[in-house]
Amino acid sequence: MKTKFKCIVMIAMLIGVINLLPLAAKAQIFGSEDPDAPIDGGVSVLIVAGVGYGIKKAKENRKKKIEEKENENINE
Repeated sequence: MKTKFKCIVMIAMLIGVINLLPLAAKAQIFGSEDPDAPIDGGVSVLIVAGVGYGIKKAKENRKKKIEEKENENINE
């Protein structure tokens, strides 16, 4: 019973922290001359990560196809 209560308390705390993070980030300060949020660096990192993940998956698929062809040749 105590572990269930601890789990509920931890989830409630996590939700509270997640809800308060945008206040601490202050990505846009209203009333300034330049209201644009700087998103260039984060978007660049996400694009590079996506391309890297795509290359990894393509290599895995190519390797898997080669192994399947070799297994078919052995079985024949």
